[in-house]
Amino acid sequence: MGGWIFTDEIVVDGGTRQPVDYVNPFVGTTNYGTTNPGAVCPQGMMSVVPFNVMGAVNGNIDKDSRWWSTPYENKNTYFTGYAHVNLSGVGCPEMGSLLLMPTAGELNVDYMQYGSSYRDEQASPGYYSNYLTKYGIKTEVTATPRTGRARFTFPTGQGNILLNLGEGLTNESGATVRFVSDTEIEGSKLLGTFCYNPDAVFPVYFVMKINKAPKTRGYWKQMRKMGVEAQWDSTSGTRKIYPHYTKEMSGDDVGVWFTFDTAGNEEVEVSMGVSFVSIANARQNLEAEQKGRSFEQLHTAARQAWNDDLGRILVEGGTEEQRRVFYTALYHFLIHPNLLQDVNGQYPAMEGNEIRTAKGNRYTVFSLWDTYRNVHQLMTLLFPDRQLDMVRTMIDMYREHGWLPKWELYGRETLTMEGDPSIPVIVDTWMKGLRDFDVETAYKAMYKSATLPGRDNLMRPDVDDYYSLGYIPLREQYDNSVSHALEYYIADYALSRFAKALGKKEDAELFHNRSMGYKHYYCRQYGTLRPILPDGKFYSPFDPMEGADFAPSPGFHEGNSWNYTFYVPHDVFGLAKLMGGRKNFVDKLQKVFDEGLYDPANEPDIAYPYLFSYFRGEEWRTQKLVKELLARYFTDKPNGIPGNDDTGTMSAWAIFSMMGFYPDCPGTPDYTLTTPVFDKVTLRLDPRYYGKEALIIRKSSPDSDYIREVKLGEKKHAGFRITHEELTRAGELVFEMKENDKK
Repeated sequence: MGGWIFTDEIVVDGGTRQPVDYVNPFVGTTNYGTTNPGAVCPQGMMSVVPFNVMGAVNGNIDKDSRWWSTPYENKNTYFTGYAHVNLSGVGCPEMGSLLLMPTAGELNVDYMQYGSSYRDEQASPGYYSNYLTKYGIKTEVTATPRTGRARFTFPTGQGNILLNLGEGLTNESGATVRFVSDTEIEGSKLLGTFCYNPDAVFPVYFVMKINKAPKTRGYWKQMRKMGVEAQWDSTSGTRKIYPHYTKEMSGDDVGVWFTFDTAGNEEVEVSMGVSFVSIANARQNLEAEQKGRSFEQLHTAARQAWNDDLGRILVEGGTEEQRRVFYTALYHFLIHPNLLQDVNGQYPAMEGNEIRTAKGNRYTVFSLWDTYRNVHQLMTLLFPDRQLDMVRTMIDMYREHGWLPKWELYGRETLTMEGDPSIPVIVDTWMKGLRDFDVETAYKAMYKSATLPGRDNLMRPDVDDYYSLGYIPLREQYDNSVSHALEYYIADYALSRFAKALGKKEDAELFHNRSMGYKHYYCRQYGTLRPILPDGKFYSPFDPMEGADFAPSPGFHEGNSWNYTFYVPHDVFGLAKLMGGRKNFVDKLQKVFDEGLYDPANEPDIAYPYLFSYFRGEEWRTQKLVKELLARYFTDKPNGIPGNDDTGTMSAWAIFSMMGFYPDCPGTPDYTLTTPVFDKVTLRLDPRYYGKEALIIRKSSPDSDYIREVKLGEKKHAGFRITHEELTRAGELVFEMKENDKK
């Protein structure tokens, strides 16, 4: 890249390490972080993940006995196979199927019996391994963007390989599978109903190949319980094994088994290709990405892909743990959204049966209520080409379905959470200079969801009162009305800025005026936002703490009034005025942190620490709090994420915060500055978009917490807010530190 020379190495105590060496995939695998240590490539369709949440064995947390949304829990000990295609950091169960399991000895297809404890876990980007103590089998997996490869090292004797198509995290059931040859099978499995949306279902197609001919092979199927006919059929209610039938098998709970005679330390490899279009495409993906390549070659390629992406940011200084936290967060940030199109470009169109061909990359898993706050802002900065493809994907979804996505999953709209989150994502992207997409169609799509009446509005079904009153009244005890309205305000504010930039003055005024409607909810008695009843009066009896710890809350979704009161990022000064001025605002916001009212894993309040910096002389509070929150909630341990990572949202918060700036108002191309964790951060920029090949961030003293002044290049920068253009054009951002006092 021009005159810059990048080495992808970090110098530590005289030695060098690569960014990939700092990633710990076990971070976030307990404490409801819902990440996993499986093998995956950056933004890859395929992930191969150890599945250990099936069966209440040895104290295991069992997916079937409680709400559970991840294929792996670090404290569990009972392994039942590798799941193919999984979600990272989500709060609802889905995917996590095609469970591949090696066993030894007599064939057994009941997972409550064939599962095994394990030890010697190892995980790094693109690789996972363990040792099954029950069988003496070493298991290893790696991945390509659309395929997985497993390598099983067996002891002497009979070895078995099972593919369980009945179990997984999905709430859907039903699969079909057939033998193509002794060593190859193909089929499909139905997935979906994410967050219990009954219509959001879709098939995954697969082709699986084994590199050793089996001694025997067959199917199994869970038989229904029979009545009188059970007198002459001993398989009633059992998993029936089919040792001779090898045509096609279908059912809610079916599987395929292979048996082998294995020598000691004999390796058997299994390759899995998937597609969301067809079996033929799954086979083509497998051929294109694996043919002629060894396990080591696939692993090396995955590791290199990760190192290339992680190397977009190089850090110097900080502690070993801080570097591990940072690069692990960057790793988690780069898992979703992930590729949907096959190697031939085909993908399933949004909410339909049509198969289309993508011109660029087609993405899926848009957890937008989470990611519109910071993930797409970071993608815009580091990977502008990918962000543009994501925006183009969202606009194509509108063309195919009639709506921009809210929480899209493999071509289905799950309608999970609330708001109109595509709007701030697209506006933010455009405002930062990434404009190579169909702006006219994008605006048309936004205008549609911001103006149609509720009965016709998929994104905003409760919007009629919002249009006529400026707020949404509480019509049911727990209808999340305030949460919904706050999301609409933010979307409409972003849309107003977009309309103004496009010369649509009347639209801009309409949407801006709507975005100020949050003021209706402010209650002077409590100094917080408060639900409003249909008669215009405040809801009573009211307790701002009601809804803490995910308890039901009138007007608020997954939180209480304190989690939402300061969620007006587009009008911080207006909110401060409502509260009686700057001092009252700052005191009340400080109370949130002093009294433990801040939830680091709840999206509406994750930007709270940065709001202090809107007020001159209060920036030290941001600098102090961000440092404390990072140290308290983000570590390199399995519980090192404060809650669901939400497809990278918590990780993106940590990445921005550790670099020293944060995008606290979605849709606005500005950042708030804070103290960087590292002495030096080098961000590789794409000069096609930003005119520079790098941004270097430095701080003058590694031991100081507070900033004396900020320089852009050689020029002093006023205040602690900075525009995206100023940041990317600066070349160098220097934090001149002062002694550890706030004055």
